[in-house]
Amino acid sequence: MTNRDRALGLTVALLWGLNFLAIRAGLDHFPPFFFAALRFLVIAIPVVLFVPRPNVPVRWLLLYGFGFGVAQFGFLFWAMKTGMPTGLASLVLQASAPFTVLLGSLLLREHVSRRQLLGIAVAVCGMSMIGWDRAQHAALLPVLLTLLAALGWAFGNLGNRLARADNPLRLTLWMTVVAPLPMLALSAAVEGPTTGWSALGDSFSADGWPALAGLAYIVLLGTIAGSGLWSALMSRYPAGVVAPFSLLVPVVGIGAAWLVLGERPSALSLVGAVVVVGGCLGGMARAGAPSATREPASTMQATPGPVTMPTPQPARI
Repeated sequence: MTNRDRALGLTVALLWGLNFLAIRAGLDHFPPFFFAALRFLVIAIPVVLFVPRPNVPVRWLLLYGFGFGVAQFGFLFWAMKTGMPTGLASLVLQASAPFTVLLGSLLLREHVSRRQLLGIAVAVCGMSMIGWDRAQHAALLPVLLTLLAALGWAFGNLGNRLARADNPLRLTLWMTVVAPLPMLALSAAVEGPTTGWSALGDSFSADGWPALAGLAYIVLLGTIAGSGLWSALMSRYPAGVVAPFSLLVPVVGIGAAWLVLGERPSALSLVGAVVVVGGCLGGMARAGAPSATREPASTMQATPGPVTMPTPQPARI
């Protein structure tokens, strides 16, 4: 990998790590389910108008959209609204990597190597440390909701993989079309039919501009710029070379939340974070191994081959 492309990988990690601050800014104003719907609706409208639908089975597009879009962001935004620390959310969402490997093994009969199993075991130990720490000092529910978000992401990864799209960028863009209507229906049922729209109207004010700025960051920098750069890197190098950059996302997320929001994770949570990242990194196949094929990935997350441990975006998200 050239120095230029290493810099691009670090840029993506920075953009995606800061994405969690943008999510926090939005959730300080919008109800969570409506904000999740709005996050996709802003992208879905121009996609429907200008981007041809990918030639993939509808069922896999729906699985991708419901897993990655509805389940991941619905649970993640709900978790952060109910008290999940911003930085810790960026870390716990890394559980999508071992979840994807396990689901691939159970549902797709994909081979899981000993190295992957060891990496998963280490990552689970780290998650357990974080869960124990949160249970002692705060509510455990936000952590569980974030884990459900990671599980939703993993199901989305399976839909992405099974779709086998010739154009991953087009598939990812059309995934955003699946999420808005279910999320708007959920928002209307849980948050009230007018609550989110009233919040949107109030956002065009002196008090609401941070939420709009957060939404703009998520769409323009977190999704379009970050995902575009990631897709370009994944098209040039094996997944095992590029994927480790995503492990820097929670480092940026925790550091940014510490500096900007004053979130100070406990020592046990920090140790758990190191263990989780180490487990995910250790479970990846070495660059140049047969499993690290040179395949274009989705523009919203790395989607390695069946025997690599996938690592998530955030935020991408």
